[in-house]
Amino acid sequence: MDKLTKEQRRKNMQAVKSSGSAIETMLAKELWKKGYRYRKNDASVFGKPDLTFKKMKIAIFVDSEFWHGKDWEIRKSDHKSNVEFWHSKIERNIERDKEVNLQLTNQGWKILRFWGKEIKSNLKQCINSIEISINEVNSKNKY
Repeated sequence: MDKLTKEQRRKNMQAVKSSGSAIETMLAKELWKKGYRYRKNDASVFGKPDLTFKKMKIAIFVDSEFWHGKDWEIRKSDHKSNVEFWHSKIERNIERDKEVNLQLTNQGWKILRFWGKEIKSNLKQCINSIEISINEVNSKNKY
């Protein structure tokens, strides 16, 4: 049974954004401050990554725990209403993430995925991971 009324749930779900979320913006702004230039939600790249460094072939995805099924086998039972719908939706999202990773990897892309809570609690470490990937690609391209 849902704790919210139908109208409250509807309003909550309408507020969910597919791009430009707070966690995505937090990561993007920090990269911009450090002088890194990227593309946001580039539809020309398979899977439409949240941030891309196209010349370096680095794709960054910012995944929310709910929509992308973090700890899915444990959290699966959290859904109390419309269970069949949510299970199929989130499992499809997990499957799509795997398909995107595979295709981009086959095309030579470096893929970085961060959970929302990971960005909120440890932004510096996430930025550090991105910088390491950028430096690796740049050092390979020099030779």
